[in-house]
Amino acid sequence: MKKLLPFCTLLVLGITSSLFAQNNTSYWQQHVDYTMDVSVDVKTYLFSGTQSLVYTNNSPDEISKVYYHLYFNAFQPGSEMDARLQSIKDPDGRMVTKEKKSRIAPLSDSEIGFLHATSLKQDGKKVAFSEAGTVLEVQLAKPIASGEKTTLEMVFKGQVPIQIRRSGRNNTEKVALSMSQWYPKLAEYDFEGWHADPYIVREFQGVWGNFDVKITIDKNYTVGGSGYLQNPNEIGHGYETSGTKIKKQRGKTLTWHFKAPKVHDFMWAADPEYVHDILKMENGIELHFLYKDNPNIKENWKKLQPKTAAAMTYFNANIGEYPYKQYSVIQGGDGGMEYAMSTLITGERKFESLVGVMAHELAHSWFQHVLASNEAKHEWMDEGFTTYISTLCMNEIMGTNKTNPLEGTYKGYQYLVKSGQEQPQTTHADRYHNNMAYGISAYSKGSIFLSQLGYIIGEEKLQETIKKFYSDFKFKHPVPNDIKRTAEKVTGIELDWYLTDWTQTTNTIDYAIKEVKEDGEKTKVTLERIGLMPMPQEILVTYIDGTKETFYTALRMMRGEKEGIQATVLPDWPWAFSTYNFTIEKPIDKIQSIVLDHTNLMADVDSTNNTWKQ
Repeated sequence: MKKLLPFCTLLVLGITSSLFAQNNTSYWQQHVDYTMDVSVDVKTYLFSGTQSLVYTNNSPDEISKVYYHLYFNAFQPGSEMDARLQSIKDPDGRMVTKEKKSRIAPLSDSEIGFLHATSLKQDGKKVAFSEAGTVLEVQLAKPIASGEKTTLEMVFKGQVPIQIRRSGRNNTEKVALSMSQWYPKLAEYDFEGWHADPYIVREFQGVWGNFDVKITIDKNYTVGGSGYLQNPNEIGHGYETSGTKIKKQRGKTLTWHFKAPKVHDFMWAADPEYVHDILKMENGIELHFLYKDNPNIKENWKKLQPKTAAAMTYFNANIGEYPYKQYSVIQGGDGGMEYAMSTLITGERKFESLVGVMAHELAHSWFQHVLASNEAKHEWMDEGFTTYISTLCMNEIMGTNKTNPLEGTYKGYQYLVKSGQEQPQTTHADRYHNNMAYGISAYSKGSIFLSQLGYIIGEEKLQETIKKFYSDFKFKHPVPNDIKRTAEKVTGIELDWYLTDWTQTTNTIDYAIKEVKEDGEKTKVTLERIGLMPMPQEILVTYIDGTKETFYTALRMMRGEKEGIQATVLPDWPWAFSTYNFTIEKPIDKIQSIVLDHTNLMADVDSTNNTWKQ
């Protein structure tokens, strides 16, 4: 046994050293540059195009295969998206009939969507490829060594489906073309490997790069979307320089040329009835608005424009600077969906709803299109953080001034807990039991992650954390540990317990005032932890004379305390002890009430036991 010990010690040291080395390797991510030229027939909804893709392998691995997303193939009878619609208990209402039957299943050949590669070459050599639903699998002619580049040239064709989800033609508001997820998109390869997820219903991930896109379409159609238009004085349609006279173009089509730098997606929309307005902000950002020439919505869309500028200003101040010089708000799609430098939103809404969907989708520009976490695996980081900041933004720019504008997210989370259908936030976005559980987990519980973090570390430190997180991880695809570590660095508090319990389990928070009793000229209070999830406690005591005093106990596992709290600081509460006692230096008859979580920022699932009254 003694002879084995040195070997075991060396083995452990070797493993530890290996892990240490892996954790300290330099950060890397892949890069891709797209050059695409596409022609669209607005009568048949067929399109064809070419794509030249320069892929840089910045990984330490040699790559012998690549994968593309072919999203439009989801809109076909028998697809995985169709199958999921028919099996889930609460399908998305936009994707089913009134009888809750799939709208995809009955599509005819002229109504479906499809996207097919007709040829593919790597550095001039043909490569083998095959379709697997919404994913194109490609066996490279030559592996891409670490640090090397390769050029993939594709010819592709597609058909725009009837609007079912996000993309499509002739949506409910009669917008002709909502062109999102329309091109063969290279799948992401990162430190976890390939992310060639099938398109079933959820969100997306992409590789950072530069897009150079030409779109040839009927010249009566106005186009808007991602990127900067390179030929505005040839195109017109409201893009031209003031005072420029647009020459009449021969033929029936125009070719629109866009460039979008350092993005991971490209969306465009087109309609012959679009009104195109531009609002130039003082910081140089141009806001573009494209909406149907419909007298019933014009007033709201005009009023939306200064609100969009106000929201942009709010997010710049509270997250960090928007890194582009253009953003487009475009009527289209099936609700609201964020894209690079743009969004598609349905526009026939009441004004407050129109501003609300704009604010939410615009906020995604920071959390999804600059930070860009993997939405399939960590959907709560994008949807939740976006919900948090856009809710606060709306409270300010609409002048609502609610004391707790995030109250609704807490109610949503508590509903989910009581339903018994909650799953951990580590669940893949496509594999929740139902849409209700996904939606509340991603949006409400994800939002509470930040608001409750403010309860733990303080509001000022939360704001500092958000700004540092954005500054440190923009264009880097952060993972959950990155937001946790950022908060730890800002505060010096250990927060592993918070990330673990809140996102990786369905443990709940439930604290109670168990007993309040007289102790001579003092009062003894016993608190109880009923739920499994730890949480520091702030106890507000109101005395008979109207004065108030706050008591605060941090968790021992925090290894620190919230700064700047105006409270009587008590000894830390070790989690393993289910009860905690402290003393108020006044007799019980001088106390009017004792309240836990008086700010309502702790997601306690049972508030009925949080208050004691005389």
